[in-house]
Amino acid sequence: MKTRTLLLLSVGVGLAILLAGGVFLFQLANETASVEPAALGEAVSVGDVDVTVLGADEAASLLGVEVDVGGVDDGVDSFVLVTGDRRLSPLTARTDGRCSELTQEPQRCRLDFDVSAAEGSSRVLILRRGDEQRNWVLSEG
Repeated sequence: MKTRTLLLLSVGVGLAILLAGGVFLFQLANETASVEPAALGEAVSVGDVDVTVLGADEAASLLGVEVDVGGVDDGVDSFVLVTGDRRLSPLTARTDGRCSELTQEPQRCRLDFDVSAAEGSSRVLILRRGDEQRNWVLSEG
């Protein structure tokens, strides 16, 4: 092949790649991947877990979230609290009323998060199980 033919062919391939990238960007721009927050007191299912967030209170740098949860035997590490600047995992040390593990039988317990190092007052609880996720806005900052 001649050099001119190879140059024209490479420009054509480059334009095709640029066009495909533009189409992909257009698809991404129109996609709505946001998760609608669940209301407090609303019973929801996230994967294999049934959960109802009843409320939250913050005292002495500890945020407690009261939940009814059940459906699977597992740990509570799929819950995360997002503040303005951090992602916090729940405390798992066993104390009276604290959720330390999930059970098949529904249980009412409390998820505790140490928010002493978190700045701001925004508090969003996230539960992720597999490809599913639900959020609860506990306070807005």
